[in-house]
Amino acid sequence: VLAHSESPSGILIKGGKVVNEDCSVIGDVYIENGKIVEVGLNLQIPKRVRVIDATDKLVIPGGIDTHTHMELAFMGTRAVDDFHIGTKAALAGGTTMILDFVIPQKGKSLLEAHDRWRETADPKVCCDYSLHVAVTWWSDKVKKEMETLAREKGVNSFKMFMAYKDVFMLQDSELYAAFAQCKEVGAIAQVHAENGDLIAEGAKKMLSMGITGPEGHELCRPEEVEAEATQRAITIAHAVNCPLYVVHVMSKSAAKVVSNARRDGRVVFGEPIAAGLGTDGTHCWHKDWAHAAGFVMGPPLRPDPSTPGYLMDLLANDDLSVTGTDNCTFSVCQKALGKDDFTKIPNGVNGVEDRMSVIWEKGVHSGKMDENRFVAVTSSNAAKIFNFYPQKGRIAKNSDADVVIWDPRMTRKISAKTHHQAVDYNIFEGMECHGVPVITISRGKVVYEDGQLKVSPGHGQFIHRKPFSEFVYKRIKQREQVRKPTAVTRKPYEGHLKSPTMQPRSYPLHKQQVFSQRQPSLE
Repeated sequence: VLAHSESPSGILIKGGKVVNEDCSVIGDVYIENGKIVEVGLNLQIPKRVRVIDATDKLVIPGGIDTHTHMELAFMGTRAVDDFHIGTKAALAGGTTMILDFVIPQKGKSLLEAHDRWRETADPKVCCDYSLHVAVTWWSDKVKKEMETLAREKGVNSFKMFMAYKDVFMLQDSELYAAFAQCKEVGAIAQVHAENGDLIAEGAKKMLSMGITGPEGHELCRPEEVEAEATQRAITIAHAVNCPLYVVHVMSKSAAKVVSNARRDGRVVFGEPIAAGLGTDGTHCWHKDWAHAAGFVMGPPLRPDPSTPGYLMDLLANDDLSVTGTDNCTFSVCQKALGKDDFTKIPNGVNGVEDRMSVIWEKGVHSGKMDENRFVAVTSSNAAKIFNFYPQKGRIAKNSDADVVIWDPRMTRKISAKTHHQAVDYNIFEGMECHGVPVITISRGKVVYEDGQLKVSPGHGQFIHRKPFSEFVYKRIKQREQVRKPTAVTRKPYEGHLKSPTMQPRSYPLHKQQVFSQRQPSLE
């Protein structure tokens, strides 16, 4: 390895196993100017390069976290992981790109919110990022702004909330309109699938019964509330012929709905998150209030302890497609805003740093999926769905040099004492994970090595995404052509026409009963 003072112009990763979603091969990877220049054996390369020995290790595409909320203002406070600390922690965990959510206030401009998120994130991000935009209300203005965002701003995904009544929630008719516009502009529709009306009623009921602690959160939004909304979203999307992406699939029943829909040919993608794959909701019943509150998120982690294994099976099987984290972290003292009322506990958990290791441990080490499927669910599928593949999500010539050297045999214990996130606890505390990122390379630069981060804010860049992702839209476009309903051609009716004898009236019930009794029997 060259001394750093010589400032080598490129990086040669030697002797590792290069793992893509379709196959694994032993080979060298040469990186220069932020790009992968060559992949192969015994590469001829210039002299002044840094050589990294990756023998017995895997060389994988950097992780893409499809779902984060850095420094989000929510439920009366602000998430503690900002775009600087959050993306630094991501790099330490082997994730080299995040997709965050612009969440405009109800009635406010989507474009202005998007620009504000860009202004906040651009100077701070340590890794590349992109943005989904939430549609939190509906009007002609919103419709026009969606088109502008898709055409000019590099946004090809819009998220609709079916929960958070009176704050972000849309009605079914608004979902229909938003989905139709997504299809028109070539975006993918995303939904937070829970029945907001039932949750509001359930919350009132729990509080009236004197249940004020974190367990009330799960009790007022049980599995079927998630499964019902997931089914409804899929039905509405199918009516419009719009591709659908269900964020944070948290329960067995909602996952089954997605799985069945895919088998019925629906263009739908399910996203389980690290929290739901690595832990469960039994913690919300913990005797220590602060411990329990730390696990509160929406939709909730489920108390059925077989849920994580079930979700992992479906992820391995391609019934579920990608993984995010919904990383939205609040410290214990912020969670305490709800110490007397679970509806006031800010919703959110950590995950951006630990996702890769948790999925390796619970997915690959356990024998449920192989290393190639791991790459698919942690990066490639996200890059395909959101239309920046093979720029990201692949180790290949001309792809971005976002690369992780992964040691499948090394272990680490997850703990809030050693993590790089700003939050003061970790929902995976004490979990022993096989599979550790030993070196992370972002934009062609070694940013994490030997447990040390070497990166400054603003290193990352915004990734523009074009609409009409082929991976998502090829089937949609074909169906549009071949599945148009057509009217039946028939001769006009030429028989007798009985003219109406009286205007239809609405009778009071007793008159209707009398009226129906007077009708002659059909027998």
